[in-house]
Amino acid sequence: MVFKVSLYTFALTMRNKILIAAVDLFLNFGFKSITMDDLANKLGISKKTIYLHFKTKTVLVEASALHVFNEISHGIDCICELGKNPIEEIYDIKNFVMEHLKDEKSSPQYQLQKYYPKIYMTLKIKQFEVMHDCVRENLTRGIDLELYRDTINIEFISRIYFNSMLAIKNKDLFPEKILSVKELMENFLEYHLRGVCTTKGINILNKIKTQINQ
Repeated sequence: MVFKVSLYTFALTMRNKILIAAVDLFLNFGFKSITMDDLANKLGISKKTIYLHFKTKTVLVEASALHVFNEISHGIDCICELGKNPIEEIYDIKNFVMEHLKDEKSSPQYQLQKYYPKIYMTLKIKQFEVMHDCVRENLTRGIDLELYRDTINIEFISRIYFNSMLAIKNKDLFPEKILSVKELMENFLEYHLRGVCTTKGINILNKIKTQINQ
C-alpha cells in the first residue's frame, strides 16, 4: 500500500513538473511554436514520459491554460480580500495578471483563439464568470465609497469591460508596433476609470498615475 501511494505521489509530482514547465514555455514563446520535443529537452526527460501524463499536445495546452486561469483567479480573490479602495484594487489586479502572464509577450489568449479555438471558448466562459463578478463588485464598492458615479449602469459596464479587455488583446486590432501590451493596459484602465469616477475618484486616479510615471 505504501509503495502504491509513493508511485501515485511520484506520478503527480512528475505531472506537475511537466505542467509547470509547459506553462513557462507557452507563456514565454507561445502555444504554437513550442513542441513536445522542446518541453522534453527543457525537463531532461523523454517525450514518452510526457505522453504518459498528457496524451496529446492539445491536452497539455488545455491543462496549461486552465492551470494559469486557476492561479490567476485565486490571486485576484486574494487581492480583493485585502479591501483596498476599488481604484487601487484594479491596478493591483492588472499588475498581478501581467506578472503571471509574463507581460503577455507571447499573446497567449490571441494564440489560443487562433490555434486552439475550442480551448479558447471554454476558457472565455470561465473568464467571463470571474471577471464579471469581480468588476461588478468593484463598481458597487466604488459607488458606495463615492469614488464612482452612482448613475453608472453596473451590468452594462461590467460586460463592456470584459469585451473591451478581449478586444485589446487582439493583435490584428492592436499590433504591438502601435502599442505595447503594457501601454494598452495602462490606456484601457485610465479610459475605463475616467468614465466612471467622481471627482474624488479622479483625484485618487491622478495620484496613482503620478506614482506609476515616477
